[in-house]
Amino acid sequence: MFACDTAGEASRFRLGSRMDRVNSLLNMKLCEMENGKLVSVLDLPGNILIVPQATLGGKAKGRNMQYHSNIGKEEGIHLYSQFVSQCEKELTTSDKCLEMGVLVKHGTYGNRQVLKLDTNGPFTHLIEF
Repeated sequence: MFACDTAGEASRFRLGSRMDRVNSLLNMKLCEMENGKLVSVLDLPGNILIVPQATLGGKAKGRNMQYHSNIGKEEGIHLYSQFVSQCEKELTTSDKCLEMGVLVKHGTYGNRQVLKLDTNGPFTHLIEF
């Protein structure tokens, strides 16, 4: 899961609605089982990797990318920390996730991160709230 908050996030969303976003993301049926059925991360259950990805907030202008709508580093750290904590909290409400020892792993906001992963196809969704 790649996370990017843009300017105004803190004022647009109350804590409760941020929790609703986490609940929606974790319950969205995006993972394909061998039989072709789509299930959520909570249905699997599966571990979660959250990577802060500020470049998702970029906008093309001519041949360049601009990031004027991205939030400042301090606000970003705060919102990202809340998001990670809310994902962890949501997983503790699932008996299945607790039983399977599901983990939330996460990157560090504001630092360059190198990520290598193998995926099952190109399977990317951009979900904006």
